[in-house]
Amino acid sequence: MRAVTLGVLHIDTEHGWRGGERQALWLAGELARRGHRSFVATRAGEPLAQRAGEAGLQVVLCNPFGELDPRAALQLRSTIKRERIDVVHAHTAHAVALGALATIGTHTPMVVARRVDFALRSNAGTRWKYGRAAAIIAVSEAVRRVLTQGGINPSLVTVIPDGVDMHRRVAPASTETLVNLGLQEGAPTVVQVAQLVGHKDPINFVRAVAHARRIVPNLQALLVGDGPLRTEVAREIHTLMLDGAIHLAGYRTDADSLLAAADVVALSSREEGMGSVLLDALAFGRRVAATRAGGIPEVIVDGESGLLADVRDPEGLGAAIARLITDRELATRFASRSRERAAEFSVERMTDRTIEVYERVIEGAAVTSRTRRASESISDSSTRAP
Repeated sequence: MRAVTLGVLHIDTEHGWRGGERQALWLAGELARRGHRSFVATRAGEPLAQRAGEAGLQVVLCNPFGELDPRAALQLRSTIKRERIDVVHAHTAHAVALGALATIGTHTPMVVARRVDFALRSNAGTRWKYGRAAAIIAVSEAVRRVLTQGGINPSLVTVIPDGVDMHRRVAPASTETLVNLGLQEGAPTVVQVAQLVGHKDPINFVRAVAHARRIVPNLQALLVGDGPLRTEVAREIHTLMLDGAIHLAGYRTDADSLLAAADVVALSSREEGMGSVLLDALAFGRRVAATRAGGIPEVIVDGESGLLADVRDPEGLGAAIARLITDRELATRFASRSRERAAEFSVERMTDRTIEVYERVIEGAAVTSRTRRASESISDSSTRAP
């Protein structure tokens, strides 16, 4: 590690608050606690801007009209030069284009985070912006495979899992809160925190609960999150006559407390970069039932820290949920191991490994700059020679 202070510009201009925004905030905050200079470029009025400011981080307001907004890129470039930024860290796909534009002509390397296991788009724009990256951080081996299969040079990709704050003290949601959300007092509860979007497959969750209730008839379920599939999910709940059993909580700022109150935490995804919400479940000592999508098996070891089912297998996921409720010995064993497993993904470990990437790309940029200056010097000398 270098003994000097690093200046890092984190870019995340997404709307709303999801796992990626929390990871960016935790990383920026941990860097700042270690004495590094963390700047967070984000949209005005968004949760990330508010929370970064509350954490004492330096916020750079950036409101691009699109990922190739030259005005926003110039604004970021001004920050890079004025603050002598050592490395730019683009935390989302849209941020990659902004970072690529902003770093042109600055000699400042860009690191890219990739948290989803979607294939990269095969077009010139994608090739250009990812081609500007000095390093790409994949949150799982599953994401790394997708990147390299999409044409990314394997030497550019480093796997660094998302982190979890092990120092939080989160109180489980009160009985009153749970009842107000429609849950029956005292009934076993399964909670899923995820957007209602296709790759999270909330329909799979609904059908899994239906199967689990055949074994645990009084099971109650809570879906925390919102999205374009809300109407479809509500329709499926009604079709399966689960209106009194599955409750749609929508977006909640107390999602951590709801997770901490669950008997079982589920994740029904068909595609998943890693599933960082599962790290929260482990940190809170919760039992986990999830699918084998993407990087989830790299977090939840089947039969050791949770139970996994195949993707699009509601019967298997439902059986896992029911078993975690009915098999008390298994549930106790998993709960005792949960925090130990979560500690392997601490924010501190994530930050250590990320700094190593920063150090490497900064040194690489310095070597390139020295080589370029030497070449230019030789060229100038040749031009001046009689």
